[in-house]
Amino acid sequence: MKHLNFSLTAVVVALISAGVSIFCYTKLNQPQKTIWVEQKNPIQFTSDRNSGMTDFTYAAEVSVNAVVHIMSKFEAKQSNMGMEQDPFFEFFFGQRSQTPKRPAQIGSGSGVILSSDGYIVTNNHVVDGSDNISVILNDKRTYEAQLIGTDPTTDLALLKIDAKDLPTLPIGNSDNLKIGEWVLAVGNPFNLTSTVTAGIVSAKARSINILNSDMRIESFIQTDAAVNPGNSGGALVNTNGELVGINTAIASQTGSYSGYSFAIPVSIMSKVVADLKQYGVVQRALLGISISDINAEFAKEKNLDVLEGVYVAAVNPNSAAYDAGIEEGDVIIEANGQKVKSVSELQEQIGRLRPGDKVGITLLRNGKEKRFDVTLKNKMGSTSMIKGGAAELLGGKFTALNDRQRMTYGVNYGLYVEKVTKGGKLSKAGVPNGYILVKANSKFVKDVETLDAIIGEAKQTKGELNEHLFLSGYNPDGKIVYYAIDLKE
Repeated sequence: MKHLNFSLTAVVVALISAGVSIFCYTKLNQPQKTIWVEQKNPIQFTSDRNSGMTDFTYAAEVSVNAVVHIMSKFEAKQSNMGMEQDPFFEFFFGQRSQTPKRPAQIGSGSGVILSSDGYIVTNNHVVDGSDNISVILNDKRTYEAQLIGTDPTTDLALLKIDAKDLPTLPIGNSDNLKIGEWVLAVGNPFNLTSTVTAGIVSAKARSINILNSDMRIESFIQTDAAVNPGNSGGALVNTNGELVGINTAIASQTGSYSGYSFAIPVSIMSKVVADLKQYGVVQRALLGISISDINAEFAKEKNLDVLEGVYVAAVNPNSAAYDAGIEEGDVIIEANGQKVKSVSELQEQIGRLRPGDKVGITLLRNGKEKRFDVTLKNKMGSTSMIKGGAAELLGGKFTALNDRQRMTYGVNYGLYVEKVTKGGKLSKAGVPNGYILVKANSKFVKDVETLDAIIGEAKQTKGELNEHLFLSGYNPDGKIVYYAIDLKE
């Protein structure tokens, strides 16, 4: 009996094993099927820019043709190899037959085409002091550019080339940029044309104190997109192919990219470009206050209950803020309908406006919130617009004084008349090249913006001296000389 049971068991096991073998063989030799498991948020590997994956190809494709290469030429200047002309040398040896001449210098940068008829924006430092500006398109066509205007306070310049049907970039909204959002930097670093790098927005409204103007506006977009010398003036583009900033600077101890780059937001660029096109000079609106950022130490010193906002350290007499009732010790927390947490954010909001514009200011005074409507003024304390920059109107090229000039003439401010245009108002009045302009209409001239405002005020003054400009300063020989300019001619 035991033997029979063992035999039946063996037979059953053999039959089961055979069945399993046949089943497995059949399944393994059938065609394979793909089993899709639906996920709530499936990962998609695609190049479609409308999909969930970040795609850079579209933004790169539309931007490279609208970004140009700018070559600025700085003509050679006569050089005495560090020695002044010596009359004793000339008496004994005769006049030098030829003064050594430094070779011309070429600067390189980038620019962005804003309109199909040839308006191009770039950085002021790319073209500042240049004698000739060339623009090279991505298709290698080359044009001579006309300098329409510059704005050192934002480091922007506007150029114009004689061309039509040029590719352009749509203007985006830099206010909508979010920390961590992908962006592209497009430009010509180290003369490597049409270079595209990618990074994220790592901060907004960043001030890095690189501009020298007293009225500077620094509210940079900070990114980690690689930017190097030659990228200046190029495009910062979002993934939709929209222009959101103008690449301007890098934070580096070596002169090359080391992690951070900075771009001027288009919210500032658009206003500056519009002013330069319409007036030839930027219409700078001012509150007329001295301001400071707030940190924990400062808040404790001033007995403040807040760490965010802008502290009003002083209010200028007869300024827009003074007229509106803003006082020293106030903390501005909102401007133009936008929260402001820092000086750079307040500067950005006011920098979008013009003299005569009204802006809503919300502030804290003794812990209580107050709101003021402020009518902004220009640097001379009026609400009028300034038409035509000093260089264009007077016929001359003005630059800030360097340390040697300030020391030589014993002044802390003024403008150097680098070049007088033949047939211009300065030329007709007898102003020479190299004139050091200290005052205009008895007002100190600290920068070109101040001179523009003085001229604008003079053109609106009624009376016997209507539209006259009286200059005082130093001729190249060091003598104090006065000139009268008739602005009506």
